[in-house]
Amino acid sequence: MAQKAPTVLVIEDDDYQYELYEETLEGYQLVRVRTGSEALASLPRVQPDVLILDHVLEKGELGLDFLPEFKELLPHVPIIIVSGALEVHEQLRALQGPRRAHYCLPKPVDLRQLRRTVEEALRECGPQEVVRQFEALERSQRIDAVELLSRSTDRLSRQNQILARLRGQRQRANISALAREFKVARRTIIRDLQELIRRGQLPEEVYPEWRKPGEPGD
Repeated sequence: MAQKAPTVLVIEDDDYQYELYEETLEGYQLVRVRTGSEALASLPRVQPDVLILDHVLEKGELGLDFLPEFKELLPHVPIIIVSGALEVHEQLRALQGPRRAHYCLPKPVDLRQLRRTVEEALRECGPQEVVRQFEALERSQRIDAVELLSRSTDRLSRQNQILARLRGQRQRANISALAREFKVARRTIIRDLQELIRRGQLPEEVYPEWRKPGEPGD
């Protein structure tokens, strides 16, 4: 069974420009509308895989004004803006933020670049982009979990060694010496002593200020 050609929704009011798109994007199923309003009205019956959006349209409409609605209704469909009327700051605004376009090409458009961009959008964007984002998030969470486990293991190991050195001691611990020995900050040793005293494993004399958040000198 032949695979259905991807659908490209083209929002373009210039007939000549659209004829160029038809030639360039041969093999795709093109659906043309002339305004953003017409594009929104067509969405219940058209399910595009890519959207090509001109900025200056018929009836005084501006393509970028419709970008938030397109992203709301087509959250996973890549949007390619094609316009010669956008300033640099407008192009940047269109490509940034949660309701952004994926690409912005200047007019007169390089038709070979347009075809490459459509091919890339179909390959890299859409649902597969969402999958990659979830996978990246999962990897990040796994890395964080491993790092937290490593820190917890290091802390318990250090506290057990501190406990072995100070068990039975009734005088103040040398916090700076312990920090140098274990190659950690003084505040880390202080937190270790506070936890050991709180658990009743060390007497309060090893760090009399254990209830206070400050870091007094030795």
